[in-house]
Amino acid sequence: MTPTPASLEALSKLRQLNPETGWYIVTLMVIVLYIYGVEIKKARETKNWSTVFAGLTLVGLDLINEIWNGLVFAFTNYSAFWTTPSASGFIILIGWNIEIAFMFSIAGIVFAKFLPDDKNKKMFGLPNRWALAIGFTIFSVFVEILLNWGNYLVWEYVFWNWYNPILIFLIGYLHFYVGTFYVYDLPERKDKIKVIGIIYGISIILLCIFGPLLGPLGVF
Repeated sequence: MTPTPASLEALSKLRQLNPETGWYIVTLMVIVLYIYGVEIKKARETKNWSTVFAGLTLVGLDLINEIWNGLVFAFTNYSAFWTTPSASGFIILIGWNIEIAFMFSIAGIVFAKFLPDDKNKKMFGLPNRWALAIGFTIFSVFVEILLNWGNYLVWEYVFWNWYNPILIFLIGYLHFYVGTFYVYDLPERKDKIKVIGIIYGISIILLCIFGPLLGPLGVF
């Protein structure tokens, strides 16, 4: 199959610093580091690392999503489920840019801030964790639809599109927030570390297996 125009554009800019907008990456990086610095300092004082682990969990789950999305393009040679061809300071993968990476790096921390201390408390008749996960997912999908309409995020498949957002809801976002509150609520720090290790271990394994295959295609 012939790659879509969006795929070709994204690949032509892959891992090339945008000379017009690249400088703001430094500002975004400092903001992310500041947020983690504040949370790590607080965790050292309180001995509660749940919020930091929440941040690491969500961005780790996003990394897995971005890898399999790149594999979709590699095996179809047509299009990934989502493509980020333009308006970025630095495109990391065919559907993942530096702005998305930084956003997801702190999204788990933001989500954790909304979690009530009492996980048994109900919200809208649902356990509050699930209510918030569903609410954040709906909001995230809404933002993605706006980005798609603005042509910042390109969707080519009918089963992954603004008029058919079920899969975007389920495997695009919901498991991010469910995984995040699951790790957040684990009682033991060692268990949180174990789950996060598994998440990043999966990413490493996928890169080790498919990296040599994807490299010549320009996906990694």
